[in-house]
Amino acid sequence: MAKMTQTQIISEMSTKTGIAKKQVKDFLAAYVDLAYREAKKGEFAFHGLGKLVKQKRKARIGRNPATGEEIKIPAKTVLKFRVAKAAKDAVLGAGPKK
Repeated sequence: MAKMTQTQIISEMSTKTGIAKKQVKDFLAAYVDLAYREAKKGEFAFHGLGKLVKQKRKARIGRNPATGEEIKIPAKTVLKFRVAKAAKDAVLGAGPKK
């Protein structure tokens, strides 16, 4: 499974939309910047794809896998990406009907 490079993405978007590659590159850079700024505030939705969500994790007790010793894991904030149902259905196919 090959992944697309940024250059390939820009080229593909330019071809599909008829917009110059430079404009597509500038647009994508601005869109990513906007996503980062909004996710920093709490959440940013990529409509039809998913959303970036800032979430707090509580402190907890874990184990050192090598020694089995208990260790304290401090609370922290993490960034998660939640995939939209439309994206899951498009990529994986519609789920079973109940």
